[in-house]
Amino acid sequence: MTFTALIIVLALVGILCLFAAIRRMRRRRVLGGVLAGATGLVLILLGAGAALIAANLLTYQRLNFEQPAAELLLTRTGEREFNAVLTYPGGEHASFALRGDEWQIDARVLKWHAFANLVGFDALYRLERIGGRYTRIEDERTQARSVYSLNPPQRIDPWDLVHRYHSWVPWMDALYGSATFLPMADGALYEVKVSQSGLVARPLNQAARDAVGSWR
Repeated sequence: MTFTALIIVLALVGILCLFAAIRRMRRRRVLGGVLAGATGLVLILLGAGAALIAANLLTYQRLNFEQPAAELLLTRTGEREFNAVLTYPGGEHASFALRGDEWQIDARVLKWHAFANLVGFDALYRLERIGGRYTRIEDERTQARSVYSLNPPQRIDPWDLVHRYHSWVPWMDALYGSATFLPMADGALYEVKVSQSGLVARPLNQAARDAVGSWR
């Protein structure tokens, strides 16, 4: 707000100086008019520069903004078997039986151009799948798999509409898939967030931090 006030003050004073310069030039006070005009132009340029800096800072903040997508709590139920409780920001819960060494969540992400971010358009997302995965490729090929849909089929899919008619939405930058995965451990709690670049997952408790710290 202080930066905004500075921009407004510089612009107003600069405009007043320009008006003063015009009045002085009409009265044939050339030197005073030139000085007032030069002062006004300098102030307006300073205000424009400050506005550009503010816009860049705002764009940086928007591009680094993260919105919560879910929290995941894991409970061991057997050898390489876990019960995963997914909690959405609205408070809804869903449970899944996952097999493997790591959990993975996939999503579709709709990213806007920088100008759209600047005026308040954040990346849109839709969680697609949750599943278990194995660290070793050999286990991926031979061990039991577990994967679940997080989005039931819809008769009208807005993502399909955006992809089909993207030329009508020029401020759309990209529509793409994003995934994040971290190790499973008994009692581990993770958060999943969506940034302008896709999904981001982080540990929320010590069990999760220990699992990530010893991850190989």
